[in-house]
Amino acid sequence: MHAFTGSLTRAMSFLSRIRDQPYLLLTLTSLFWAGNAVVGRAIVDQIPPVALAQIRWTGAFCLVLPFAWSRLRADLPLLRRHLGVLVILSLTGISVFNTLLYWSLQHTSAINASLMQSSGPLLIGLWSLVLYREPLTRGQIFGVLVSLIGVLVIVSGGDPARLARLSLNIGDVMILVAMAIYALYSTLLRRRPAVSSLSFLASTLGLGALLLAPVALVEALSGARFAPLTSGSLAALVYVVLFPSIIAYLCFNRGVELIGANRAGPFFHLIPLFGATLAFIFLGERPGLHHAVGAILIIGGVVLASRRRPVAVAKRVAADQATL
Repeated sequence: MHAFTGSLTRAMSFLSRIRDQPYLLLTLTSLFWAGNAVVGRAIVDQIPPVALAQIRWTGAFCLVLPFAWSRLRADLPLLRRHLGVLVILSLTGISVFNTLLYWSLQHTSAINASLMQSSGPLLIGLWSLVLYREPLTRGQIFGVLVSLIGVLVIVSGGDPARLARLSLNIGDVMILVAMAIYALYSTLLRRRPAVSSLSFLASTLGLGALLLAPVALVEALSGARFAPLTSGSLAALVYVVLFPSIIAYLCFNRGVELIGANRAGPFFHLIPLFGATLAFIFLGERPGLHHAVGAILIIGGVVLASRRRPVAVAKRVAADQATL
């Protein structure tokens, strides 16, 4: 446990040094979430999906709490005044999204899951339009389309006919629903209370775990059972608690704060790119030309969609903070 908290301390120190570099923060977020999909796929047959989500968020809350305690006490009056917003953010970004994702991995293929997750930027743009009348710029639309083409190249293996053979099942539909919910969370982040990053993370983690508890109880009573835990599944649990939960959410929340949800959205397209890379490393799969072409398109699309003058960014962040 001491080594685990020591690793978290070093990670927090690293994040404090890069807290004003949104593109690096969002790239790290995509990397850790790609790992979450790979690990979740590996252990979802050993741990029921709701239980996996409950363990993930409860463990993450317990680890963050000692670091956030003093700031939580100082921010408590403001957190109480924004309890409704915190509940909505915890429900959408913590409880529902990840539980649906883990459940979906039991019912769909990796290629379909990659396609569904690439819908994130478009759904964020839709929510931004509906809630804030904030349309995508031409550059953002073009960047999203370019990076989406890159995703299609990778998941199709460079064979367009493979895309034509795809069919939706309940897992695909649930991933789309999960992405729509997380896009709502991303868009609503501008309404987060003006508290420290650790206070916000700890409060949403705790509320998210609490909101999941009744569903986890229903899952257990329905007969869902754990398979015997192995060293591999325990290592997977350590990963999902630390990297895609604590570190990725700190990175993502700060990145959205700096450049906005619409410009952060295209970074979702890096998830299948990193997922393919992790498959090369851990599964021994050999890269092909379509991976290189797809990677270039994805990165190019992210760059195109993320371009904006720093002054405009500063003005938008200041305006959002003034409405809190």
